[in-house]
Amino acid sequence: MLQAGMQAPDFSLPDQNGVMHRLSDFQGKRCIVYFYPKDNTPGCTRQAVAFAAAQEAFASLDIPVIGISKDSVASHSRFAAKHALPFLLLSDPELTAIQAYDVWQEKKLYGKVSMGVVRTTYLISADGVIEQVWEKAKPDTNAAEILAFLQA
Repeated sequence: MLQAGMQAPDFSLPDQNGVMHRLSDFQGKRCIVYFYPKDNTPGCTRQAVAFAAAQEAFASLDIPVIGISKDSVASHSRFAAKHALPFLLLSDPELTAIQAYDVWQEKKLYGKVSMGVVRTTYLISADGVIEQVWEKAKPDTNAAEILAFLQA
């Protein structure tokens, strides 16, 4: 897992509208990059809706929110439309950013072992350095924890 103080790996991924974005596009401002397992699953939906509810607070701090999963552009488009998500959802089916950020890990569910995305959130500084990491982020409290950290 990447740690605070490390350079955040750059990436180039399409959003829910097929527009390409790079982390370096956000140079000069802090941003939140959160990795989640799958669109339209209960936990991922709760997390995305919580980030959407906090969007005004993040915007007032000039901090964009970026969600990344291995879902397709089309899946992200439907997910964003269904839940009125006002932030970028980036598609990473090749696991480029997911592996660069070391969130593709072994997971256990009901005794079954498989590989998957471990829900993790990174706060990236204006100069592209990881400021803070929330490992195994809780869907219901992740956005609020980040806001509390930013406002402290």
